[in-house]
Amino acid sequence: MATIKDIAQKAGVSIATVSRVLNYDTTLSVSDETKKRIFEVAEALDYKKKSAPRKIETGKIGLVHWYSEKEELDDLYYMSIRLGVENRCQEQGIQVIRCFQDNYEALKQEDIQGLIAIGKFSTKQVKELRSVSKNIVFVDSSPDEERFDSVVIDFERATEKVLQYFLEKGHERIGYIGGRELFKDQTSMIEDQRERTFKRYLAEKELLGEAFMFTGTFSVDDGYSLMKQAIQTCGDNLPTAFFAGNDSLAIGALRALLEAGIPVPERVNIIGVNDVSVSKYVFPSLSTVKVYTELMGGTAVDTLLERMEGRNTAKKICIATKLVIRNSSF
Repeated sequence: MATIKDIAQKAGVSIATVSRVLNYDTTLSVSDETKKRIFEVAEALDYKKKSAPRKIETGKIGLVHWYSEKEELDDLYYMSIRLGVENRCQEQGIQVIRCFQDNYEALKQEDIQGLIAIGKFSTKQVKELRSVSKNIVFVDSSPDEERFDSVVIDFERATEKVLQYFLEKGHERIGYIGGRELFKDQTSMIEDQRERTFKRYLAEKELLGEAFMFTGTFSVDDGYSLMKQAIQTCGDNLPTAFFAGNDSLAIGALRALLEAGIPVPERVNIIGVNDVSVSKYVFPSLSTVKVYTELMGGTAVDTLLERMEGRNTAKKICIATKLVIRNSSF
């Protein structure tokens, strides 16, 4: 595992700056560019080095990201997938043309042979992407599995792993800190598998307390504000365990608990989702469901190459997850 010192040296900043950025210290004044460099270095150092496979002669591919660069800093899950795509393309000698959010017209000016679309896209956006290239792989969503390839995570199973762990540890009051999203063209709300599964699973056990569920966006700031809300509204009845929909929410929630003097994990356990590199460096280190984001990105590239080489039948690839227990739960 890379150390904070390793990250600081590679990013060209102080150890203190790295520590404060990785812990989302709101009192630190640094540019988004510096934050981006630190996060990308942390992710890159977290990847295992591999021998490069044989390069395939190919042209350019477009990498479409549903987030802006600034939004990506608040949800490193998508940054990690993007870096997985870019690393695999570098191994294969493929030129990548980046497109954040929906500036698809710019891609039409390039000689694009295929697209990798990271995030969630509405029916209208999918149609626009299809006008750029017929070869598309969606990562983190599957808008039409009869027509398009996709690489996804089974968030239903990931959620069940966390809840099963909490129940085995004797928790009966289990809270939820989650996020809800809209398609970027604001056409509709996106149903979240984690929230739906949380409700179903605990309802089946007759342990669902909807008063313990708090939702906002998938950001550190909302994790912080939602946990503060939970502390204020629940009082002495605060759940003994919380499942957070992603690591960003969990990191914000940890900060709120520590500010309130509520010990973690002695009084409250918390588990997130994704296992982004930052999760190891926050205090206490975050228990989480590991999502193999590098593999997701690399698999998307390999799948797109198959399409470009002539495969016509769509396929949906589901990447496994793993529960990782650190110091925010026991």
